[in-house]
Amino acid sequence: MRKMLLALVALFAMAGLVVAVEVTVVKFDKDKKEITVKEGDKEKTYKISDKAKFSVTDKDGNSKEAKYEDFEKRASGKGGKGGVKLDIKTEKEELTEATWKGRGGKN
Repeated sequence: MRKMLLALVALFAMAGLVVAVEVTVVKFDKDKKEITVKEGDKEKTYKISDKAKFSVTDKDGNSKEAKYEDFEKRASGKGGKGGVKLDIKTEKEELTEATWKGRGGKN
């Protein structure tokens, strides 16, 4: 019983390392592979992991895998001025996953 309880505590501790939030893109630097986002009143810069996953959600909530190039277009959106919304998951100072809503069948 004690082993199971310790395993459960370890599981929740590991799950707490990954954070998922909705953010607004402030700035995207594709040369450095860094993105600066605003969550609430705070701005934070994340390095984009080479293993990062990207996906697009349609109006019905179905998720479809996207490419890094699609993410670049989305993050650079609105003429490179930012302002687009993303759901991101991070681990330490790295972005590991990004999801956004599709625009009428397009990425």
